[in-house]
Amino acid sequence: MRLASLVAVRLLLPVLLLYGLLVGLGLLVTRALPGVWPLTVEDSVNRALAAERTGPRTDVSLVFSTIASTPAIIAVTAVAATVLVLLLRRWREPLFLCAAVSAQAAVFLFTTLAIHRQRPAVERMDGSLPTSSFPSGHTSAAVALYCGLAFLLARAATRPFTRATAWALVAIPLGVALTRMYRGMHHPSDVVASFVNGAACLYIMARGILDKTVPWNPGGRSAVPRRRESTTGPLTTAAPPRPLRPGPAGPAAT
Repeated sequence: MRLASLVAVRLLLPVLLLYGLLVGLGLLVTRALPGVWPLTVEDSVNRALAAERTGPRTDVSLVFSTIASTPAIIAVTAVAATVLVLLLRRWREPLFLCAAVSAQAAVFLFTTLAIHRQRPAVERMDGSLPTSSFPSGHTSAAVALYCGLAFLLARAATRPFTRATAWALVAIPLGVALTRMYRGMHHPSDVVASFVNGAACLYIMARGILDKTVPWNPGGRSAVPRRRESTTGPLTTAAPPRPLRPGPAGPAAT
């Protein structure tokens, strides 16, 4: 399989299918099922979170929103990819991380263009954003970046404590999701769809890039060299050398 076909089948096609899934979920949320539980209680969830706003909580929410903002996601992704290249001296892991973050961003952007949903009917702490409410870009970006980093670090860790510490990064997307609802920027279903987006992009890129059995070379040949087989039939062994026979006796010495 050539490189272009490999990219199309392993990466582009699954991302397009994911985009169709997100648009379908958006249509269900905004048009088909807006009066069905649990969508009927989303507004009450946003109002309850807005009623619990305090100074310290708002400060914490600002931190989570900032580390999941577009400039922060780009910066952390670039730094993490560079460090991975320097430490591991191979391209699969940093490419996996960059591709997952980029894919979720593309799916998020085109989904917001297709699904127009108003922000929650509470005071919004981040003002008006150019994109619609469905899905949450902050949340899907945090899932792709920080869960992707957790996966790579836990995969490379040799000690249980280090592996557990790496998986602690998963708490960041959870905090971002709660923060985006707390600040009145997204409905609960928006962040749920974002978890689907970010997690699916991680799975697609792991399956397409981290899988070492996938031959990522232009000729489409396996990266593992095959053993050379003989084309001249079965091997034969040379006959052992014949022992030398004694020659005729010479004249007797006098």
